[in-house]
Amino acid sequence: MRNAVIMAGGKGTRMKSDLPKVLHTILGKTMIERDYESVKEAGAERIVIIVGYRHELVEEQMKGLCEFAVQEPQLGTGHAVMQATMLKDEKGLTLVANGDCPCVRPSTYKALYDACEDADMVILTAELPEERPYGRVIRNADGTVAKIVEYKDATDEEKEVREVNMGIYCFNNESLWEGLALLKNDNAQHEYYITDLVEIMNRLGHTVKALTASDWQEVQGCNDKAELAGAEEYLKNRD
Repeated sequence: MRNAVIMAGGKGTRMKSDLPKVLHTILGKTMIERDYESVKEAGAERIVIIVGYRHELVEEQMKGLCEFAVQEPQLGTGHAVMQATMLKDEKGLTLVANGDCPCVRPSTYKALYDACEDADMVILTAELPEERPYGRVIRNADGTVAKIVEYKDATDEEKEVREVNMGIYCFNNESLWEGLALLKNDNAQHEYYITDLVEIMNRLGHTVKALTASDWQEVQGCNDKAELAGAEEYLKNRD
């Protein structure tokens, strides 16, 4: 079974709109529709959308297409995935995608699923052309992933690493829920971060791999209207 969890609970304050972020449109379709269609085309058989802010609007938009889980309050990315309790006893693979990434190709999601057939967690990464404050992906000598270091916590040497985390993942579903049960919120924000699963998986003796996207623009999120306009331009030129 190939499952997918799409995180779509955010308000998107930087959009300067009362509309949930994922309902902003790009080339005539909402971002959540585009992400759903890509995930579906990649082979997802069961899709759960995590909703939050004005969730009834997102549920109305996607009615009849998938399942929903409400994240309220919103306590981080790991907490968002925890809400998809209907997937807890499923076998197979679970993709974790973002509803504000409208440019990801189905082939990229499919490559994540395929890479996870012999791993417990696969992280989608990219190499950015310029310095940005994204989490750095630190690999072991054999190419597996040791940890993700948030930019603010990175040493000067770690900041030199060009491979960054794009916030899209695939998991062996049983390993995912084993890891979520061990996730803690002992940080300044008291939130549960999905990135902490890397070290938890390693501690459990599980395999964590990374898959590097060939095109960093494809896997970028849209946090404001300027980024949305940039993604629209990118899609026009690509398609």
